[in-house]
Amino acid sequence: MAPNDSAETTGNAADEAGGTMAGRRRAARYVVPVAVAGVAAATIGLVPALADSGDPDLPKITAQQLIEKIAASDTEQLSGTVKISTDLGIPSLGGLAGSLAQGDGAHGGSSADPQEKMTELASGTHTLRVATDGPDKQRVSILDSAAEYSVIRNGDQVWAYDSKSNEAYHATGDKASGHAGKRGEATVPDGVPATPKAFAEEALKMAGPTTSVTVDGTAQVAGRDAYKLVIKPKQSGSTIGAITVAVDAKNGVPLKFTLSPSSGGKAVIDAGFTGVDFAKPAASSFTFTPPKGAKVTEADDAKAQRQAGKQAPEFKGPGGPAGLDGLAGGKGVKVIGEGWSAVAEIEAPGGRPVPTSPKSGDVPPAAQQFLDSFGDKVTGKFGSGTVFKTRLVNALMTDDGKVYVGLVTKDALVRAADSAN
Repeated sequence: MAPNDSAETTGNAADEAGGTMAGRRRAARYVVPVAVAGVAAATIGLVPALADSGDPDLPKITAQQLIEKIAASDTEQLSGTVKISTDLGIPSLGGLAGSLAQGDGAHGGSSADPQEKMTELASGTHTLRVATDGPDKQRVSILDSAAEYSVIRNGDQVWAYDSKSNEAYHATGDKASGHAGKRGEATVPDGVPATPKAFAEEALKMAGPTTSVTVDGTAQVAGRDAYKLVIKPKQSGSTIGAITVAVDAKNGVPLKFTLSPSSGGKAVIDAGFTGVDFAKPAASSFTFTPPKGAKVTEADDAKAQRQAGKQAPEFKGPGGPAGLDGLAGGKGVKVIGEGWSAVAEIEAPGGRPVPTSPKSGDVPPAAQQFLDSFGDKVTGKFGSGTVFKTRLVNALMTDDGKVYVGLVTKDALVRAADSAN
């Protein structure tokens, strides 16, 4: 194996790449009072157990050159199979996230609505089939043993279909804009990435002065030679230990993304291609007609159904592993710290205490079980509250109606809350 530079970069290469990709930023969701569930779903808005067949011998490359190679990649066509494994250390979100974000679910809705369906990717292992042909055509399908769920975008038309329930979701024009993909990637709604490229771009947004970026050898992924880019926080207190991105040596497309926690153990997020083809996908990949008898829900109707339920208020901010800084402009939101140690302080609507007890009548039983499964009572200068923990995202909900959330440890959350009081 040829040697590869492991020279650490500071802000220069990352700033340049960040400028190139500034237009690619997308929103992530912060939900109160179930902030952890919302952030977990969005953070997945942040990666397969792939068989490597030896380390290829590739020319030497620096970290800056590799970042620039990713940013300059002009690949617009690909198809392949992606395996995503997520271990946030929380109960399965399949079906539960809807209860957390929507209340008791009595308002109805479509099982094909991407806003609800894609939260399933926040836990467990999933196989996806993806295809993209330029910025206006993408398809992402979640496969299981007995059914398939697909989101298809073709121009201003977006369809989603759940074969298990025979239900479809349809959006057009501006209502479909949230589903728009980027060059060389397939995406799903509200900034939830579905390929290693999308994950890598989110991570690289944080590659600045608070980040170490190095090249650490080579690998072979899905039969393609790749360099390994390693991104690590320089700051203490982050739940992220390291992010490793396998970058195609020929075209600069990220092929695999692995996020390892600072606490050690199994990767929190591991996503990558098991097979990939950079030829133009068949046009039929981006066409869809609802099967006979399928129930079709239009985007406006789905939105009205969600609003009719007990949905918590939304706080919008940038995606990315620690991209909380952009939340500062949100109403009732400010950011404490910077970089990987940033913590968002969120005021509950009207300053009301966050309901974390079933006695309030505001927390559905399924949501309460979810919250109780990973909550710790804490005290400090801020008063008292509960820290809800995952292996990646942690949230402190104080008894006086504030939420502190970030990709930081419990102790770091408490310190942030203390510093704000």
